[in-house]
Amino acid sequence: MIEAWQRIFPGEEAVGRDLLARWSEPHRRYHTLQHLSLMLGVIDAHAGLADDADAVRLAAWFHDAVYEVFAPDNEARSAELALTALGSLGFAPERAAEVARLVRLTAGHAVEPGDRNGALLADADLAILAGDPPDYARYAAAVREEYAAVPDEVFRPGRAAILRKLADLPELFRVVPARTEWSARARVNLEAEIATLLGAP
Repeated sequence: MIEAWQRIFPGEEAVGRDLLARWSEPHRRYHTLQHLSLMLGVIDAHAGLADDADAVRLAAWFHDAVYEVFAPDNEARSAELALTALGSLGFAPERAAEVARLVRLTAGHAVEPGDRNGALLADADLAILAGDPPDYARYAAAVREEYAAVPDEVFRPGRAAILRKLADLPELFRVVPARTEWSARARVNLEAEIATLLGAP
């Protein structure tokens, strides 16, 4: 995947390889290179929907670069990492600030009207929700593995509440052309997982 990084920063390896190492940390089960690759694929396929596609790509690279399962400030720390790393590469400060803003946005996926960069990043980050049932099942299982330290009686209702908030959003996807189809598939997946979580003994 270093080639994808070097399409933005030709010849640069140090920061790119640091990010790859972060995404490959052994405690990760869902927030892995596979998730990053899926996001970049969505962004590349719909780059014309963004005002600054490379800023969106960089936000994908950095958005879970700092990931500790129970930490409340992963996005904030990832945004600071982006500012520092991009500054070291001579990236324009205003564009680096935009990358950091986008990274912070992934904490809750709240996208303001007209925010084309944020909308594409949010759609890419949530794309797994619209996956085929086997892909979604692998995603759900990976999330459970990341929270293996949490007992079932705590995890199930907590996870179900998070999924319910997503399922109840008026818009799950905002700009991808297939957003209606994606939203329909995602709601089926979410409702199925919620039923499993709350129906299990």
